[in-house]
This record gives sequence, C-alpha cells and structure tokens, in this order.
Amino acid sequence: MIRMIVTVIFVVLFLIISLPIQGVEWIIRKFNRQAADLSSLRIVQWAFKVILFLSGVKLTVIGEDHVPRDEAVLYVPNHQSFFDIIITYARCPRLTGYVAKESTGKVPLLNIWMKRLYCLFLDRNDLKKGLKTILTGVDQMKNGISMCIFPEGTRNRHPEEGLMPFKEGSLKMAEKSGCAIIPVALTGTADILENHFPRIKSARVILEYGEPIRPTELSKDEHKFLGAYTQHRIEEMLARHSETD
Repeated sequence: MIRMIVTVIFVVLFLIISLPIQGVEWIIRKFNRQAADLSSLRIVQWAFKVILFLSGVKLTVIGEDHVPRDEAVLYVPNHQSFFDIIITYARCPRLTGYVAKESTGKVPLLNIWMKRLYCLFLDRNDLKKGLKTILTGVDQMKNGISMCIFPEGTRNRHPEEGLMPFKEGSLKMAEKSGCAIIPVALTGTADILENHFPRIKSARVILEYGEPIRPTELSKDEHKFLGAYTQHRIEEMLARHSETD
C-alpha cells in the first residue's frame, strides 16, 4: 500500500500547489496563448512522469518515431487502466487533448487542468451533445491540437478475451479533420493497479505506436470500416507483445 499512499499524496499536493501556477498560466495565456499551452503541457507531463516513477512502472516504448512531430494526429489506444492516460500523455510531443467521460469533468482541481489542456468531456447518453463534442474535437485538430480517444468506450476488464469492438463514430475526428490516426497498443497497464486494487505494484508495460493511418489513402472497404481496420492494427501489435512475454 506504500506506493498507493505516496502516489495519492503526490497527486493531491500537486493539484493544490498548482493552483497559483494555474493563475500564472492564465495571465500568460492573455499575452501568449501558445507559450501558456506549451508550459501547461510540460507541467502536467512532469507530474505524470513523477507518478509513473513513484508507481514503479518499467516502460518499454516501441515505434515512437511513427508519431509525426509537425502535425496534429488522433491517438487511438486500447484501454485497460487509468494509467493508460498517464503513460500516453507523458509522451505526447505536442499539445494533446483527451476525450474523457463526462463525470471526469466534475472532479475538482483536476478538471481545471483538463479544460486548459483542451480535453473534452463526452456525454455517452446524449447523442446531440456527443456529436457536438466530436465536432469540437475536429475544430481543435484543424487548429493543430492532437486528440486522443479510447474507441472501446470504457476500460476493458477482460483483455485476455480480446479488445472490445471499436465504436466507428470515435474516429470521426480524424475523418472530418483530415488528420492521421496513430494506433497505440498498451500491454500490462492493468498490472499497475486494476488487477490488485487498491494496491499499486511495480509492473512492466509496453507502449507501441503503429504507423500512421491516413483515411484518405485507404481502400473503400477499409475506410467504410475504419474502426475495425484500426482495431485490427492494434490487435497485431498486442499479439507481438504476447510473443515477447
């Protein structure tokens, strides 16, 4: 339980101590939005890296050179753990917003950072609000902000049974913005927390980035079932991870 206690203490202290930092960021944003955005990104990434260190995560990264540095992309990872967000966000090379469930936007202090970093909150029970959220994501990507969405819709509690079907609508941001999709495969993240909650244990995690998928370059059938096509690409990476275990 020591790792859990230390990690929770760090997170709480960071959220409290960062309040005045957010005030400074707000002022900087008035004069130089780009500088404030980059500063906020690096501050949160630093905090996430500290959390991973305290949690004892041993991370292997594959294919990071597949991620373009000069354009917005849509990251599409499989989802097993709360740590998926921490691990992937800590390595984003440019400003990136995440699509999270609506309830996350109600968490005090955390929601301030999330909104500042262009995260969007999806109401899964209201199609009209959901569409509006996706269109906001499209606009952000057109303005150079990468986005990340978990197309399984929720955490997969039985990854040994394979990925849950990808929701086709989750990839609309890439289709409508013209940006590339980066398939992301995560293995071992549930071993950090979920498999023995509430304890945090040191775990080996593999993070692999696949080659960019550009919807405009796909065949008609591949484009029609973009979710299934992307899911297959991630499944191939996960299968390779299993062979190395």
